[in-house]
Amino acid sequence: MCAVFATVLALLFLDHRYPLQTQQSYSTVVLAERGEILRAFSNDKQQWRYPIENTQVPPHYLELLLGYEDRYFYWHFGVNPLAIVRAAWQNWRAGRIVSGGSTLTMQVARLQYPHPRTLSGKTQQLLRALQLEWHFSKAQILNLYLNLAPFGGTLIGVQAASIRYFAKPLRQISDAEAALLAVLPQAPSRWHPNRHPQAARVARDKVLRRMETLQLWPTQRVQDALREPIFSFSQTAPMSAPLLARRLKRACPKCEKITSLIDFEMQQQLEELVADYASPLADGLSVAMMVMENSTGAVRSYIGSAGFLDDRRSGHVDMISAIRSPGSTLKPFLYGLAIDRGIVHSQSLLQDTPRFKEAYRPQNFSGGFNGPVSVTQALQRSLNIPAVQVLAQLDPKYFAAKLQSAGLKLYWPTRESANLSMILGGVGTKLEQLVGVYSSLARSGIAVKARFRPSEPVVERHLLSPGAAWIVWKMLAVHPQKSARSQFISSQWPLAWKTGTSYGYREAWAMGVSKKWSIGVWIGRPDASGSTGISGRRTAAPLLFKAFKAIADDPVIARPASVSEQSICWPLGTGSSAGENQAGNCHRQQSAWILNETIPSTLSTWPLRKAVWHNAVGESVNPSCDGSPLQQTEVALWPLSLEPWIKVKWRRQQLGTLSPACTLASSWPLIISSVTDGSLYRYTGLDLLIQLQHSGGIGLVSWYLNGRFVGAKRNKASLSIRLKRSGKYQLNAVDEQGNSDLVTFSVN
Repeated sequence: MCAVFATVLALLFLDHRYPLQTQQSYSTVVLAERGEILRAFSNDKQQWRYPIENTQVPPHYLELLLGYEDRYFYWHFGVNPLAIVRAAWQNWRAGRIVSGGSTLTMQVARLQYPHPRTLSGKTQQLLRALQLEWHFSKAQILNLYLNLAPFGGTLIGVQAASIRYFAKPLRQISDAEAALLAVLPQAPSRWHPNRHPQAARVARDKVLRRMETLQLWPTQRVQDALREPIFSFSQTAPMSAPLLARRLKRACPKCEKITSLIDFEMQQQLEELVADYASPLADGLSVAMMVMENSTGAVRSYIGSAGFLDDRRSGHVDMISAIRSPGSTLKPFLYGLAIDRGIVHSQSLLQDTPRFKEAYRPQNFSGGFNGPVSVTQALQRSLNIPAVQVLAQLDPKYFAAKLQSAGLKLYWPTRESANLSMILGGVGTKLEQLVGVYSSLARSGIAVKARFRPSEPVVERHLLSPGAAWIVWKMLAVHPQKSARSQFISSQWPLAWKTGTSYGYREAWAMGVSKKWSIGVWIGRPDASGSTGISGRRTAAPLLFKAFKAIADDPVIARPASVSEQSICWPLGTGSSAGENQAGNCHRQQSAWILNETIPSTLSTWPLRKAVWHNAVGESVNPSCDGSPLQQTEVALWPLSLEPWIKVKWRRQQLGTLSPACTLASSWPLIISSVTDGSLYRYTGLDLLIQLQHSGGIGLVSWYLNGRFVGAKRNKASLSIRLKRSGKYQLNAVDEQGNSDLVTFSVN
């Protein structure tokens, strides 16, 4: 009795003196949402050890492991005396070591506390095994073995071995693969499936036949597994969504297992799509794409570059989190906020004309002008000048504040602040935040922040009203093969999309929003240098459509009750049934989406409604004239800058024939006389000299070539321009009263 008591005291003392290790050095593993490994980072010992829980282990692997290594694992106390006696007898008879008596608990003890193959070393192993059984449950000890077993080289743990050898997690392995993994820790170098496939097969088959001998598996199942050849992949680490994995590890450097929200199958599918799409692109061009689920903000696919290991494309640079110029991708929110503020509706008349006498005079991507355009046309065709017109009315500071409060952080150039250039890309932002605000178009105007991990909360911010968000989405939801010039407002295409090209062709953008998904695509050079020839529509949009086709089959978004379809009239922009649009004042009728029954009138700095007096014979007269009684009518006028584009019957002729006896204060219309509209000039190598002549007009006439001021003259003065390049040109003349004329010509 005293001896037993002394033994117990000694064991308690040893347990206190030599405590068990509780910390293991695992690799950091970044997982997809359903547990697939995206990428792993080696531990501080440069080992690949992926943590695995018992619930992730398939039953057939445990049956093979315990059946071959330790059938009485759940009944012994860490040491199996019968197994030790059996192994000693077999080794004595053979004259060499042919069998071991170690239990799984003893193997865990040896792996945690390596010891020499001596009597003292074996004693230490036995004591550690007893200590493990004292402190841990059988399930915990089994888990230690699964995570500590060696599988050759720097591979530690069964999950790492399964990923490296078979390119799949342990839960997906076959019976034959499980048998190989069960026996491999006994001699990982001799039975390496790549270097010694025949030896590996012999060892594997021994395990399978043991299952048949012990009647743990039926013969047919064993025979099926025996027929499977030895096959393994080269030892390459998993590398899916590598830039997101790097980002998450940097955010949690001590984490051993990081679970993301990535959809593994979607990620692999889109990675292949991006790789194929990027292969013919010029060297140096990279591609980034992010797919986010609108309902929760969960990022399901994260492709930060065209190829993580491609140095030609700077694949190590994450362009999803990089600050870049957004080009024209902010325009949808400009028009959405303007609709909410009652400034425009979906078919409001805008002016794509030169911004004479304005401090900021941008050009369209095409270099020309389109005259009268609707809000829908301006947005679909990404016209710059109408966008600047609307932003000037909305206020750049208000626009910037709304975007930033919705989660889109804006990065201004040094000493700059919100201004008109921001709508054309004169500001910096990030793709991931841009995708977040685009989701508002499908979420009733509520933007959601992109989430990368399940633990991140859902963060929502208001940007637009539900009606304005739907109208913008509807304006952009047009089949890519349909003409952007179409005036139709109804479409069953489920994807709203917008492209953008930043200044100097530095980057091409394509953003897409469906009911379920928000997708962002960026193509450009990570070093911010230009790439002539790339554009959002030609370069980025095709990839957006391919990605959407691969992942989605969404229905269109239902129209909210606050939006109605009504008929409006140009030039006034108000409802066709309104009094001001009667008596010939409705020059063009269009169908528009209207928010809250509010129909704002056309934006113009010039009055669009004019009172006109007529005498008894219908001639226009000055109301101060004496004579017959006069009749007053009100006519609708187009903005003066649009007069070169509109029909003759809509011009000042609508004012009627002037009375020669009692005229209005007017003049002959301004007409460019030296250049005929649509003419073609041949360039012969010398500078092409074009005279600038006009007729009519009042006072000094200013001349503009493609929107740029070239000079001013009165009717009899001489003025000319020299052209040295081929191309299309637009020539404008504007007098002091705002009367204008425009001609288009070409030079070859």
